[in-house]
Amino acid sequence: MYKTQNLPNTRIDVADALRGIAVAGIILYHSVEHFNIFTQEPIAHSLACDQMVADVLAWLLSGKMYGIFAMLFGLSFFIMNDNQQQKGKNFSGRFAWRMCLLFMFGIINVAFYDGDILMLYACYGLLLIPISYLPSKWVWCIIGLLAIQPVELFCLLTGMTLDHSTLWEIYEKINSAHQHGTFLENTFTNLRYGFELNLRFNVFSGRLTQLLCLFVLGMQLGRQRLFYNEGCHLKIWHSTLISSVIVVVALSFVNFGELDFWLKPIYNLIILLMIVSAIVSAWYAFGNVRRVLHHLCIFGRMSLTNYLLQSVIGCFIFCGYGLACYHHLGITYAVMVGCGMVICQYLFAHYWFSNHPRGPLEGLWRKLTWI
Repeated sequence: MYKTQNLPNTRIDVADALRGIAVAGIILYHSVEHFNIFTQEPIAHSLACDQMVADVLAWLLSGKMYGIFAMLFGLSFFIMNDNQQQKGKNFSGRFAWRMCLLFMFGIINVAFYDGDILMLYACYGLLLIPISYLPSKWVWCIIGLLAIQPVELFCLLTGMTLDHSTLWEIYEKINSAHQHGTFLENTFTNLRYGFELNLRFNVFSGRLTQLLCLFVLGMQLGRQRLFYNEGCHLKIWHSTLISSVIVVVALSFVNFGELDFWLKPIYNLIILLMIVSAIVSAWYAFGNVRRVLHHLCIFGRMSLTNYLLQSVIGCFIFCGYGLACYHHLGITYAVMVGCGMVICQYLFAHYWFSNHPRGPLEGLWRKLTWI
């Protein structure tokens, strides 16, 4: 059974910066997708570069930003759990209650945006409780098993196929409400189908096991204290960066063919590791990079609030009940809108932290956790 090392868990600024990058990336890619509205209607304002912008951002952001968010979720769990262990307290029950609260935040969020991740994160998070008692060697085994996409690998080896027809049927109902429904019709449709839609999409996209893998990986990186500049930790990040770059470049020239549904999530995971290792390496190696990324720490410290805000603002901008920009703006213009959202939310975060130690929902979540 794992026991705390009784080492201080000081605030990790680079983790806040990564969290800020992840939330900003989520906002930008949601803008690319017009907040999950895919229409056959002609787009009023489009540019020739739209498809190129979509392809670049899909390669860089799609699945990776959610993954970074998940990894840092596991890191946060470790820090809270370890702090309680150092005080001789058991955090399991309190964390389970914390996940119930997160699920409630997810219900609020899905009322606006059908692509909510908070409810699924709350469910995945509960699995961290039993895993946290295991020694590190078994935790690494779990990470390795989940990283090879066991569901997809099983389907590949057995010839079994998963039926995703229900996913597309649900999506058609939700998409119709987004384009033509009132706000209340959107809300009721999202609440009815949102959780099932996201669960089915996680199975379809290979995220079902990958997100849990990243939760556990984040917890294990916390155990190993790899986000601190201690010992040879930077050498590990540098080695990870070099290895992941080599693999990503090599796989970029490979046509996965019929293995795409199995290998693509693994390819995305390696890109994620490349992004994280590059940011951590640059953070500790270059003061100028650290000063620039420090602005994103503010954004990352308010990640829950920013995530819900982007749902409210983005859906009003793109859905039919609001400004209906889903058929007005092409991808490039939509990304510009996303950049504007990031800037506005950053300015709000900067103003908020001038008077408060935590973001509004972060403070509420903390108070309710320890009620």
